[in-house]
Amino acid sequence: MTNKLLIIEDDASLSQMLGLHFEEQGFDVHAAFDCLSALELAGQLQPDLILLDQQLPDGLGSELLADLLKATGSTQVIMMTGVHDLELAIQAIKDGAADFIHKPVKTEVLQQAVDQAMAHRPLAANVPTDTPPHQLKGLVGRSEAMLRVSKDIALSAESAATVLVTGDSGTGKEVVARLIHQYSGRKGAFVAINCAAIVDTLLESELFGHEKGAFTGASSRKAGKFELATDGTLFLDEIAELALPVQAKLLRALQERVIEPVGGTRSVATNARIIAATHKDLFKEAAEGNFREDLAWRLNVINIHLPPLCERKDDIPLLARALLEKAAISIEKPAPPITPAAMQVLIQHDWPGNVRELENTLTQALVQARDGEISPDVLNFRGTANTANAPDTDTTEDGSPCSLEQLEASHIQKVLNYTGGHKARSSEILGISRPSLDRKIRKYGLTLPE
Repeated sequence: MTNKLLIIEDDASLSQMLGLHFEEQGFDVHAAFDCLSALELAGQLQPDLILLDQQLPDGLGSELLADLLKATGSTQVIMMTGVHDLELAIQAIKDGAADFIHKPVKTEVLQQAVDQAMAHRPLAANVPTDTPPHQLKGLVGRSEAMLRVSKDIALSAESAATVLVTGDSGTGKEVVARLIHQYSGRKGAFVAINCAAIVDTLLESELFGHEKGAFTGASSRKAGKFELATDGTLFLDEIAELALPVQAKLLRALQERVIEPVGGTRSVATNARIIAATHKDLFKEAAEGNFREDLAWRLNVINIHLPPLCERKDDIPLLARALLEKAAISIEKPAPPITPAAMQVLIQHDWPGNVRELENTLTQALVQARDGEISPDVLNFRGTANTANAPDTDTTEDGSPCSLEQLEASHIQKVLNYTGGHKARSSEILGISRPSLDRKIRKYGLTLPE
């Protein structure tokens, strides 16, 4: 039986080109050029596949999507748009679209989407009515990598499965976690904890809670993060920093959906959805004895990887303007334009601190800006100077190789210089806890930049 394809696109030349391409593949191709005729034709044809443009003469494809699915039942819909809005992509997939393609349309990308759409049933719609797309902030970009991330967010929101978000520090892992929670429709709270920021002796109590008298100073019962995230989402940032004993308790919580408060004698059921994040490879950590392999598999049910900013420089202009507007709101100051020369400097920078570094750089530039614009002279990148205490080689003065301790001391000093002595930020970049950083600073006699 021939599969029927309906192309809803007001650009006649693009519609014809796509029609010819898919006719050669055996599709029975039909075309519509506006919302009204498209909905009527879709009801008559009951097509197997619809290619839907976002911008139509009498409305938006995203607004037509629900009516098309209602009129056609099991039809697969692939949306196409020249608007690079990642949150629109998430919403479209949540609303039931099989895929979301950016224009100009690349034939190989569209073909892959069509092949996948024809092989799978569409997602069921599950859109929280109290969460309009314009309220979702933080995910900005136009690159293919970020479009994949937006699709992964939509797919993850449909499930209660555990998600592991990976990527370098500063890439926006918590933003992704919050978007998954917001689109999931879960009624409970989004609760976050940074596993690297709390000493091991307190982390178990923070996660699982404790009973009165469980330890010195426990004067009353305290609910842990798992309990606070009931019916919601628990975000475990820097999960690789969990101590092994706490990893064992977390594994049981994931396997059996129960927790045991410190000092308690009974198990407490939990239905918190778990999203974890790390800049490390958990399976490499497991091979080195630092992380439980069984827990790594439990966490890595769905994986979303965030690329570093240096690998998606096409996103920098959009991202820079969005971050500058955010910074301007926070300090109650109008957001000035970024000059072309300054934008070129931003694009050429390597951004080792990723999106977080870009945000900090623009915030500082906004404070220092004069003449109503962001120019190159107000763009200061931390870590480009002040490296006197951080040698760039792995050899000593006499040319012999450095010891591991010497290399570690040198690298920690570089990170401290890069962050301007900000210990919390340095701990995050190094992937160690704040107390561990303090111990190493004392051990190696390192100095904090003034």
